[in-house]
Amino acid sequence: MAIKLIIGLRNPGSAYEHTRHNAGEWFTAFLAQRHNASFKLEKKMQAELADLELNNHSCKLVLPLTFMNHSGQPTRLISQFYRIQPEEILVVHDELDLPAGTIKLKTGGGHGGHNGLRDIISLLGSPGFHRLRIGIGHPGHKDLVHQYVLNKPSVQDRQHIFDAIDRGIAVMPLTISGDLARAMNQLNV
Repeated sequence: MAIKLIIGLRNPGSAYEHTRHNAGEWFTAFLAQRHNASFKLEKKMQAELADLELNNHSCKLVLPLTFMNHSGQPTRLISQFYRIQPEEILVVHDELDLPAGTIKLKTGGGHGGHNGLRDIISLLGSPGFHRLRIGIGHPGHKDLVHQYVLNKPSVQDRQHIFDAIDRGIAVMPLTISGDLARAMNQLNV
């Protein structure tokens, strides 16, 4: 099944722009930039939206205007308005359980403690969407996680994350067309 909606999870605003938690936004913004797609503010949808055309497939790119913990609101609004099923959605997000520089594609599953995913699962009523997990590393103890995700990565980690984003963008033609198995084989090595 083709992907019709790609959502880059983030916390909006300049204070969060360069923080680890916004890795999903970085990916989605770079993808738009590489394919000359422009975001437009859609207040009713609680998001910025762009139209991406890639290998004869159309896809909406979404950057929520809500904070991470409320990512489900724009996801539900947009998917209902455009009649997009959970199986046609790719959520791009930061992943503590993967080292910086790692990127993995998966289908379904739980939220793994990620509040953005938790809210999307709750408001969509399904965990059946796809996820592009961008590794940001882990601070070592759960009590340090909140501060860690809301801070900027080191210069080295940032470069590793951007390298992973490049690899993720390279498999988007396969992903968007619905050939997720081949995309996973290329990414999940």
